[in-house]
Amino acid sequence: MHLDRFPLRRVTAHPTSELAQGTWPANLPPVAQLLEDGMELGSATVLVGENGSGKSTLVEAIALAFGLSPEGGSTGARHSTRPSESELSDHLQLVRNPGASKRGYFLRAETMHGFFTYLEQNPGRSGNDTRFHSMSHGESFLELTVDRFRGPGLWVLDEPESALSFGGCLALLGILKELLSDGKSQVLLSTHSPLLAALPGAAILEIGPWGFREMHWDELDLTVNWRGFMNAPDRYLRHL
Repeated sequence: MHLDRFPLRRVTAHPTSELAQGTWPANLPPVAQLLEDGMELGSATVLVGENGSGKSTLVEAIALAFGLSPEGGSTGARHSTRPSESELSDHLQLVRNPGASKRGYFLRAETMHGFFTYLEQNPGRSGNDTRFHSMSHGESFLELTVDRFRGPGLWVLDEPESALSFGGCLALLGILKELLSDGKSQVLLSTHSPLLAALPGAAILEIGPWGFREMHWDELDLTVNWRGFMNAPDRYLRHL
């Protein structure tokens, strides 16, 4: 019998959860669906959707439930400036694959500046003294993924394209593809980028008023809209 070797198989509501329906974040359709039906996770899962749809809320909650630091980092990091995360992680139960790695790392685009400061002030046992603030945003982001995303584990990224050029997104895809090649690593990614949504082998969940649904890359609103704009930008710009 084949056994998956990556960390998480499924996310469900915790049996003791009493998150009130109609209150935030349970009033977000994808959160309500997760609490009602659960969410299956494969070796790679990409969440796409409009701003405010709930994709970052889901990614953040799963990362916290796994034990990762809310503003970025591993299970050992405890960097926190202004807590803004929802209480959803306290109401989730993770179904883990037996014997899989418990390591992981969380990168949030919106908290990277403060997180870089934390890393420079706390270089850790490795003595890594990389001066992230001396690099461009994109360079520092890629340097961090190369340095910290190693070996089996759960690698969670929230809108990483915020820091990256087209070439930077391609480089990140290369890093994630290599991580996934051993069958012991798992990627959970939220993005507005059709390039990052094309992560090879990933299940793509489109988030919206319907909740979440699995879609093919070329059928996503994200892909259709970008393709339409690139083919005829004036058709969009004249309506601004």
